Amino acid sequence: MKAVAVFPGKPNSIHLTDLPEPSIGDIPDGRGILVEVLRVGVDGTDKEINDAEYGDAPEGYDLLVTGHESFGRVLEVGPNVSGLAPGDYVVATVRRQGSSIYDRIGTYDMTTDETYYERGINLRHGYLTERYVDDLEYIVKVPAALKEVGVLLEPTSVAEKGIEQAYEIQRRLKVWRPERAAVVGAGTLGLLATLILRLRGLEVTTLARTEPLTLNSELVEALDARYASTRRTSLKEAAQEYGPFDIIFEATGVSTVAFESMEALGKNGALVLTGISGGDRMVEVPGDHIMLGFVLGNKVAVGSVNANRTYFERGVQDMALSEAQYPGWLNRLLTHPVKGLENYKEMIRLLTEEKGAVKVFVEVNGRR
Repeated sequence: MKAVAVFPGKPNSIHLTDLPEPSIGDIPDGRGILVEVLRVGVDGTDKEINDAEYGDAPEGYDLLVTGHESFGRVLEVGPNVSGLAPGDYVVATVRRQGSSIYDRIGTYDMTTDETYYERGINLRHGYLTERYVDDLEYIVKVPAALKEVGVLLEPTSVAEKGIEQAYEIQRRLKVWRPERAAVVGAGTLGLLATLILRLRGLEVTTLARTEPLTLNSELVEALDARYASTRRTSLKEAAQEYGPFDIIFEATGVSTVAFESMEALGKNGALVLTGISGGDRMVEVPGDHIMLGFVLGNKVAVGSVNANRTYFERGVQDMALSEAQYPGWLNRLLTHPVKGLENYKEMIRLLTEEKGAVKVFVEVNGRR
């Protein structure tokens, strides 16, 4: 069975390899589900793994199959599987159970373990392969009506979690009713966060470096949201003109943006940080001003990584709502298809060089 993999720790080692065929018998207690992979979305994480910035191989292997944004179709189910049948469309979650109390209650994305397990990222093989098998716990059903955009569910789940975390934390305020939000970054995650906030009825300003007109700016405006280029309008200036921002969703991975967001956040506001900055960059910030604003303004900042099953299920609901409220919008994100696993070099080239790409994805099996 073909798969795309890297040798962890070795830069630019991505290659095509062969893996043993999976079987539902690989999963205990009759809970196995065998899935044919149809599409796999790829992003900066896959590029960084190929750059050997992080990621370890599963036990017994010297390679790691990449790809964590899956979409597939059920081929076979174990005798103790209910709710899914051959032919159903599905997406698999990414994080797998560790040993902490958070893992034991199903919130694997909140683990306190030093070692974490993520399919396609760390210590577990990913989905850039022809078939995979997994436990019912980690498989989420996707309606056939969403089959053309189902590969977007994993990044949607990340946005869902970050926004839901903000709402959960803000229950401390008893009557918090956010009206205005800013999203910083207009890549796939930032666009999906813009969508979800619009579906919740907020006025949204999405900021990115690139000046309009671009596909990204058009996608923002198609949601009746506002697009602003930080080349012309800083986040602080945007807050003064379009705020106060009750929520700021950071989706850049740039540490300076995180601190700028802390300054721009409105009183009683929530800042959601989702970007990962892999370097050791030093920045100078107005620390006293930020601290004073947070204390006197009752502000809160929360980091949010990955998502558990709950947020995948919420993502299915919002993707269906999006198709009703903004027909065809999700499909416009799927800009750069790659035909077949064997074209993995083109996949990496698009991730590295194609500045106009919103979402690069691999068509593993085009028969949907």
